[in-house]
Amino acid sequence: MTVEVHDLKDFFRRAPLPFTSSRREQQIPDNVWTKCANCGELTYQKQFNDALKVCPKCGYHSRISSREWIDILADADSFVEHDADLQGIDILGFVSPKDNYEAKLAATSERTGTNDVVMSGSASIEGLPFEIAACNFDFMGGSMGSVFGEKVARAVERAADRGVPVLTINASGGARMHEGIFALMQMAKVSVALTRLARVRQPHISLLVDPCYGGVSASYASVADIILAEPGANIGFAGRRVIEQTIRQKLPPHFQTAEFFLEHGMIDAVVPRSDMRATIGRLLRLYERPTSSADHREHVVAGHQ
Repeated sequence: MTVEVHDLKDFFRRAPLPFTSSRREQQIPDNVWTKCANCGELTYQKQFNDALKVCPKCGYHSRISSREWIDILADADSFVEHDADLQGIDILGFVSPKDNYEAKLAATSERTGTNDVVMSGSASIEGLPFEIAACNFDFMGGSMGSVFGEKVARAVERAADRGVPVLTINASGGARMHEGIFALMQMAKVSVALTRLARVRQPHISLLVDPCYGGVSASYASVADIILAEPGANIGFAGRRVIEQTIRQKLPPHFQTAEFFLEHGMIDAVVPRSDMRATIGRLLRLYERPTSSADHREHVVAGHQ
């Protein structure tokens, strides 16, 4: 029997494949098709990558790494990484029946190819210089430990020294429990560093991506000059289930989404990934100003305080 195929994707959805039920998750090869986590649409991997990992059917923005963010936003060959050698240590001698923090750090570093959550450095967009600190949620859920805070604080201080803006791309589950109070101190450290950036009159642009929770959203990520978010990004402090159990009420369906935050005036704009580079470039141009001798003196004085 001959089957005429008009829609290849439809054919793969309907055609029986020679796999047992226990192997159904392996029916779609990773290097050919991508299945949307939101609507289930099948997309060619190349088409999906060309769309910046956004579903062409429903617009769902898949999570991407810090390196992918930098590749999307920065001018070609403009990114220079800083502080890549910083590594976390088991400062508390964390003990858990199921968790060895030192071994977990090593295993996660090997799997992700990075030493911690944040990748930071100097770059430019449309020729305009800035400092960037981008989070990778795939590294221990984007949890904020001492290396995370140190990298972001150093990026902010470099921006103040250079007199350029700083962009933070924030995806996190909150403070890293393995480091206890040392993790919580990073909220204050980064926030204090940002006051130095304000003294030299340079902006902090914060981009919230899915998911952004806990101490990151409760500190520096929410006190920026401009706060952007991706469509559908989940943002908040505690999760929906925890809040509902605490207040014993049902929350709205779109609660803690980027759109909900925009409706309530807590962020400035929801920007699709495809428009993000142009949007941030436009913001950098709006904040750009000529450096006068008075500005230079102020910058030098602030840098020595």
